[in-house]
Parts: sequence; C-alpha cells; structure tokens
Amino acid sequence: MAAALPDWGLVATVRAAPEKVAAFVAHHLSLGAARIWLYFDDPADPAVEPLSRIPQVTATRCDDVHWERLRGRPDRHQNRQSKNARAAYKACLLPWLGHIDVDEFLWPSRTVAEILASLPPGQPTLRMEPFEAMHDPALPDDIFTARAFRGPLKQRFAHLRPAVLGSYAGILPEGHLSHTNGKSFFRTGIPDLSPRLHGAFLKGERLPGPPFDRRLPLLHFHAQDREDWLKALPFRLTRGAYQYHAGMQAHLSAAGPEEIGFFYDRTQCLSPDLAALLREEGRLIEADLHLREKVAQLVRGAAGE
Repeated sequence: MAAALPDWGLVATVRAAPEKVAAFVAHHLSLGAARIWLYFDDPADPAVEPLSRIPQVTATRCDDVHWERLRGRPDRHQNRQSKNARAAYKACLLPWLGHIDVDEFLWPSRTVAEILASLPPGQPTLRMEPFEAMHDPALPDDIFTARAFRGPLKQRFAHLRPAVLGSYAGILPEGHLSHTNGKSFFRTGIPDLSPRLHGAFLKGERLPGPPFDRRLPLLHFHAQDREDWLKALPFRLTRGAYQYHAGMQAHLSAAGPEEIGFFYDRTQCLSPDLAALLREEGRLIEADLHLREKVAQLVRGAAGE
C-alpha cells in the first residue's frame, strides 16, 4: 500500500492590494496547500476579514498585541517576515511549511505533495529557484500579469549575460533585480530549526541549503509592472532588496528618469530573439497562471456556490 502524500502549507507576511493577496491564496490553494498563514503587516488591512472566512487560511493582524506576543516588532520588514515565519513554523502541524512572499508563486512540474514525498527523510529543506516575471504590456490584466519568467544567470550561464542584459551585465552579475538565493520549504518537527527569509538556521548555525529542486521553481512578480516598480524604487534602493546589489544600487541612485526608464526596458523586457535564447538554455519559464479565474473560483467556493 502506497504511503500517503504529505500535506503542506505556506506562510507569508503580506502588505499588498487585497486582490493580490486573494490571487496568492487562490493560486496556492489550487495547488493543494492545506493551510496558508497570512500575517498582515498593516493590522488594518481590509483583506483580513474576507480571507479569514476561507477555512484553509489563518489570518493574523500584526498589531501591538501580536508583536508583544512575539517579544517585539522588528524595524526591518525582512526581520518581521522571518519572525512571523518562525511563529507559523512552531504552530504548524503539517509535515512541510514553505516561506514565500505575496508576489511569489509556486510552479511545480508535478504535485507539490509528490515532490516533497520524494525527498530523503533526512533532508530538512527544499530550495526553490526564483524566476523573475518579465514586463509585457500586450498581456491582459491578470492581477499579477506576466507570461515569461527569466531565471538567474549565475556562473553556469555567465555567457548569456552580455546578450540578455547588454551594458548592464556588469551591475546585474546574476541577471536578477531581486534575490537569486530562492526560497525554501522546511520539514517541520525538527528541534532548533529556525526558518528565515532565504533559508534556515539549525542550532544557531546557518543550515547549508541543498541545490535548487528543478521540479519546483518559484515565479517572482518583482518588476513586471513598470509603474509599480518605479513607485517602489526609492524604498528598494534604501531599505529593500537593492541595498544588497551594490552596483545596481549605485547606478540607479545616480540615474535620472530617462536612464532609469532605459534600464528598465533593457533588463525587464524580452525580445523574441532573447526569449528564444533563454528558452534554449533552460532559463525561461512560460506560464499562464489564470489568476483572475482562480480568484473567481475561490470567491464562489467561499460563497458556497
């Protein structure tokens, strides 16, 4: 008799438009998530109430009471994310818990449960490789809107950087605007395991992550919307992801609006030729997520239709 496949859940600290949070929930419930822990960084977020009515969702307002329970509110949002993930990990009764952001979407090649079940019993984490969503104004709005997702251009793919990034290859050495370390699933019930944003600590020491599991990439909607990207740029340069990309941070901090626009077009838009090159090298995922359709199904299900 075949062993039962493991249940799994996700945790995310969210601060986004309600329809974006709903898209995140709808997509991952459609993949089989047994529970989703949502920590609302804004305790007055209007999405809390409707999403709380979904049986598989545990929604928490990150108010003063919440942070008092967790012994203080960190100033940096990255630390708040990690603290909430550790709280969910302690409360999780499922075999596996993944920690991702509201703009990140699992895209498994087989069911998530099958992938997790196939891992060796002693493997405590699974790492997911991030693929950044590319800008395409021709696509119809789908809440998070993209169809092409570019993978990191680490050392193995260094030969692609000049063609893909042009003169910006030197300030984007791994080909992404955001993180290339990926995100993780954590096996629960491990004493002294402490989830973080891009990995985990075990007994106070950083746990070496396994190689990326190619069966479970992570689609990251980081910069596919030009206007949203421009609005977020000042924060990202000073307190967000770009403070860890010294070359890009220096360039964009000194650039004027025209140069910033040129940078965006050159790094976040794919010509057919570049798409074909990335596809041939295994650095392109093409995916239709149908998020509006999934949200509509979620709403109908919540209404008992």
